[in-house]
Amino acid sequence: MKKTAQLSLLEKTIKGLGYTLRFEKGNFLGGECRLREDNVVVVNKFLPLEGKIYTLAQVISKINPSGLSPDIAKIIDTLVDTSLFSKDKRK
Repeated sequence: MKKTAQLSLLEKTIKGLGYTLRFEKGNFLGGECRLREDNVVVVNKFLPLEGKIYTLAQVISKINPSGLSPDIAKIIDTLVDTSLFSKDKRK
């Protein structure tokens, strides 16, 4: 899957989860927050395409919604190490 298609799919997923997605300039990478009564995901608009994809994948993995599409799950599994605290990694 092309990177632009991955970004588009991640954006649709974020919006489908009820979050407002904003691309803003500033000295940050991005993340999710609550602004008044709204859930907002903010991404630095000057990040390269890969950085935007990584940031959105990280946010979705933190939200951890059920029923993710296989494409989204594959993107998250590829980019985000969710097994940091699994028993298999500890020795």
